[in-house]
Amino acid sequence: MQVPERDGDGYLNDMSQWTPEIGKAMAETDGVEIDDVKWDHILKAREYFEEFGVVPPIRKFAKFVGEDQKLMFKMWMTGPMKPITKYGGLPKPTGCV
Repeated sequence: MQVPERDGDGYLNDMSQWTPEIGKAMAETDGVEIDDVKWDHILKAREYFEEFGVVPPIRKFAKFVGEDQKLMFKMWMTGPMKPITKYGGLPKPTGCV
């Protein structure tokens, strides 16, 4: 699958091009393994964005999905909201993520 054009940080230039297949292909291209738990985080972030119109900060998101924030950092091996939003076809998070 061909991944649509992305910006310098790896985010889609056009959010409307996102599909689950494209999100998974983006992660694969970047060498990031997406398991079922990570995929659930991605889908929940999309739900949050659709409901509230913003990307949540990690504290709110961890509470939203019922996960421990520290475990999410360990699982994603980085600030979790960056890869979650990137592979979810969402805007870049702002603030402290």
